[in-house]
Amino acid sequence: MIYHISVSSVLRKTVCDLYTNLVTRPTGVAVRQAIEAALAELPEPNVTVIDFAQVKMLDFSCADEVVGKLLDFYQKAEGQPQRYFLIRGVHDGHLEAIEAVLERYNLAVIVEDESGTIRLVGTLDDGARRAWQVVNAHGRVNPQELERELGAPAETASRVLDTLSARRLVMWRDDGCVSLPQAL
Repeated sequence: MIYHISVSSVLRKTVCDLYTNLVTRPTGVAVRQAIEAALAELPEPNVTVIDFAQVKMLDFSCADEVVGKLLDFYQKAEGQPQRYFLIRGVHDGHLEAIEAVLERYNLAVIVEDESGTIRLVGTLDDGARRAWQVVNAHGRVNPQELERELGAPAETASRVLDTLSARRLVMWRDDGCVSLPQAL
């Protein structure tokens, strides 16, 4: 299932109705907690689009709270609910803060910018990044197909897909891994 959370709407409900800038750590904490509460109500597995389209400014402390801590909780903690994230509506000003936070937490996430271009940002080795590009280009890939595309041994292809899934960048289905943008 796919869900959509507008950061701007959450910001207006939790901080101020007229506020479109995501600045100061307390603001980031309030927004992240509201997002976590909304996520707790959703069934799993799911893909949640975190939409920054109406947020004019995102500072590093809010990016740390809203992106870093949120993704870190779901991507790194064992046994957490199967939640996958796509960050949408990002412009260059947002991206600078988001990329710094991703590097700090050793995370990666799929980002869709204002023009609709989808890319993978954050920390990920070149082999996993190439594998993600193959999955994203095809929409759905099984280990044997990835093995052929990358020219890597079957166990390597399977291990890379497991890594991408554990980092919540692809979703395992019965017939292989599916790209999150394709799941939309």
